[in-house]
Formats: sequence, C-alpha cells, structure tokens
Amino acid sequence: MASHGTAAGQTVQAPRRAGIVLATLILGALVANLNLSVANVALPAIGTALDASQTEVNLIAIGCTLGLAMSVLYLGALGDRYGRKLMLLLGMALTVPASAVSAWAPDGIILIGGRIFTGVAAGLAYPTTLALITALWGPGKARVKAIALWSGIGGGGAVLGPVIAGALLEWFWWGSVFLIAVLPAMIAFLLVWKFVPAHVNESTDPVDNLGGILSVVMIAALVLGLSTIAAPGQLPFSLLLMGLSLIVGAAFILRQKRVSNPIYDLHYASRRLFWVAAISGMIVFGSLMGSLFVGQQFMQDVLAYPTFAAGLAILPSAFTMIAVSPLSARMITSLGSRDTLLIGTGLVVVAFVIMLVLWREGSPYWQIGLAYAVLGAGVGIGLAPASRALTSSVPVDRVGMASATSDLQRDLGGSTMQALLGSLLTAGYAATMAMQIGNSPDASQVTDSTQAALQKSFTTAQSVSEQYPEYASEIVEAARQSFLSGANWAHAAAIVAGLVAMVIVRFAYPGKQGEINLLTEYAQEDAAATAKGGSG
Repeated sequence: MASHGTAAGQTVQAPRRAGIVLATLILGALVANLNLSVANVALPAIGTALDASQTEVNLIAIGCTLGLAMSVLYLGALGDRYGRKLMLLLGMALTVPASAVSAWAPDGIILIGGRIFTGVAAGLAYPTTLALITALWGPGKARVKAIALWSGIGGGGAVLGPVIAGALLEWFWWGSVFLIAVLPAMIAFLLVWKFVPAHVNESTDPVDNLGGILSVVMIAALVLGLSTIAAPGQLPFSLLLMGLSLIVGAAFILRQKRVSNPIYDLHYASRRLFWVAAISGMIVFGSLMGSLFVGQQFMQDVLAYPTFAAGLAILPSAFTMIAVSPLSARMITSLGSRDTLLIGTGLVVVAFVIMLVLWREGSPYWQIGLAYAVLGAGVGIGLAPASRALTSSVPVDRVGMASATSDLQRDLGGSTMQALLGSLLTAGYAATMAMQIGNSPDASQVTDSTQAALQKSFTTAQSVSEQYPEYASEIVEAARQSFLSGANWAHAAAIVAGLVAMVIVRFAYPGKQGEINLLTEYAQEDAAATAKGGSG
C-alpha cells in the first residue's frame, strides 16, 4: 500500500485510492478552468444584449481570472493553515451561486461582479488542487506525472469551455454559458468530501491577514488599470489604479520582509527556480487566455462563424494540450525543466506568428485550427515544468504558497495578458476606425455621436449599420478591418512577450544538472532551517 501521512512535515509517496483522488483534484481544477473561458464565445451576444462597450466586454471576459488572480495568494495561505480540503469544498459550493449571479445579470456591471465572484470561488479551490497533489505525492516521477496530468487536463478545460458554450448558445440565452460548471462543481464537492484526505502537511503558523488584503488590492488595481487604459476618457483613472497598485505593492513587499510569518515568503520567491518559472508560466498561460479572448471575437465578427462553430474551432488546442501532457512529463525527466519550458514557449510564439501572418478576412479554417493546435501543444508542454519548478523549490508545508503562485502565474498572467491584449485590440480598433471615417468621402456628414458609437466596439458599429441601411455594408466592412487591425496589434504584443519569456528562461534558469543541484541545495537549506526551528 502506498504510504500516506497526515502530520505536518511528514513525507508521503502517494495517497490511498490515488487514482480517484487525482481524478477528483483534476475535476476541481477543471471546474475553475471552465469558468475562466466560458464567457469568450458569448461576448458578441453579451455585448448586443447588454449594450456593452468594448471595455465592459474586456472586463466581463477577464472578471473570473481577475477574481482568481487577486485572491489566490491569500486563500492559498488560508488553506495551508486552516485546511486545504475545507477550502476546496467551499470553492465548489460557492461556484453555484456565483454562476447564478452571472447567468441572470441584468446589466454589464452586475455581470462583471458575478464573474469576479466566480473567480473568488475558484480561488478557494484552484490553489488547493495543486497544493494537495504536492502534499499527497512525494517527490519523484509519480508527482511529476500527476502534475502533468493536472496541468494538461485542467488547462484543457479552459479550451473546452467555449466549445460547450457555443453549443448552448445555439438554443439558449447568453447567460446559459455561466451555468456550465454548476453540475461538475456539485459532483466534485461530493467526491472531495468522500475521497480527499484532510490535514496533510499543513502549517500551524498564523496567517498574515494584512498581507493578504494588500495582495488582493495590489493585483485588482493592476488588472483593472490595464483593462481600462485604452477606454475613451479613462486614461487618468487607469493610471491612478496602476499607481495605487505600485504603492500597495511596495507596502506588501515591506510587510512581507518584516512579518514573522509572511503570506508570500520573499526568501522562497527569490529562488531562481521559483521566480523564473513564475514569469514564464504567466506568459504561457496568459497567451492562451488572450488568444481565446481575441480569437472568439475574430471568428464571430470578422469570419462570421456561428457561436457553435467558433467554439468548435479551438478544439485542436484542447486535443494537443491534453495529448502532450504525458510527453511533457517525460521531457522534464529527460531534458530538465529549462529545455522543456523553452520548447513550450517557443511553440506559443510560433502560434501567434501564424495568427499575425495568416489570419485575415476569408481565412480558411485550416489556418485557424493550425494556430490553435500549435498553441495548445506549447501550453501543454510549458505549463507542467513551470508548475513543477514552483512546487519543488519550497518545503512541503509552504506548498500552498507555491501552488498559489502557480495559480497566480496562470490567472495573473491570464488576466494581465487578456487585459493587455484587450486594450491593444480596443486601441487598434478605435484608431483604425477613426482613420477610415476620416478617409471616407462622407466624413463631414458623420456626427460626433455616430463616430463615438462606431469607435466604441464592433457590436455598436453593427448597431449603427442597422440605423443607416444605405451605408450598412461599408460600415460593417470598416468594422471588420478595424477589428483585424486591433487583433494584429494584440498578436504582435503576444509574440514579443513570448520572446522575452524565452530569453529569461534561457539565461536565468539552469540546465538539467544545475536544476537538480539547486533542488538538493534548497532541500538541505530547508531541512536545516526546520531543525534549527525545532531545536529552538
């Protein structure tokens, strides 16, 4: 029988009923990832139904990742202290009312709030899933394989969400997409209650609640600032938010340096295996979320795909992401994390090059499917070594911090990349539309209010075209060209981000033997610190 411990600091190899426990934890991660992306395919319908601006659409799209990103550090620390199983159960339970608020939201503001609530529910659950895998499976190939499966299948949920959402939108209203995770959450709640062990390698240290609150404000202000920077007239507010994020971030760092039990231990975070993996993981997963956000609107607005077809179009990324998960585990073992990260991130860059070069009006599906297949392979290969490096470079009783950082890298990466790409999409769309209006022979007849509506979003431009049927085809064509221009801005930015990540990994992360040596050094240092604390 596989060994299984419950005392803090005790080494374990695998839990009892390891297969069903892992499946349960992956299902919990899947619930969170489904909720991250289900809004993307419904964005055009939501924009029309709620008369939402492009900025509101951006916030609806990132609401769940924002809620998750701003809460994972604090909630991960609470799970370390008060029980990871309890946090996972709460997360699955709160997913139900959070989904209902989103599904029946009467306007864009309440929908944004519902999506953030859903993200906080995911923040209770998602860091816990990886923390439990690391606490329940001892170091070695079994843990690497478990993390690779968790990463690939859980991440695949972010892709499967739009597929299911697209099918629902063929028959039901836009709010139905936010109910997709309700049944899986209920099933996961029962399975967690029955099969997941409680109180494994948890901490008895008090939680730094002030530090947790500062982390929430810091991340929320940053993401909201990035999301609104391109909105008309919102630049001062956006800069104010990002300035607030910097000030609160400085206070957070000072707090973590001075408090005896930091919520985010800067000693561990400064380790090379930790911070390099965190940055690369943010960009890799953020690229996936950003591509789904821009791509769904591109397919529906520019290529005129029905919602179900737009959802199906991204399936190649789910297939390749899940298919390469076992390969990623073998690559980590044979090549080391650095080379595996480089290969994964390189494929992500190639995918965005395909989007930038080939995606145009009238693009055949093979160009869409190829980009998503390459992207899925890159994310599937790149996420597992990043997650493994984070969780392996800290002691097991602080694995909640590492898993929260792993989730933060995904969710902060997802929300910031989505916010950044969304802002570039908005700015590129507005700039190109303004240029086309100015070049039109009828420019003098376009009123300020009409021009503002045309520049607001593709959806509002379509509404204007219905008011002026004699110019409808010209308006829609101009909107398509403007959207495509904004999408190209976003894709180019994603390429630059991926190349930056590759440079950092190549020169700051050690090769296979260097990684092994560092992990050994970290383990000895942590063991000495534990012995010193125990003897004191």
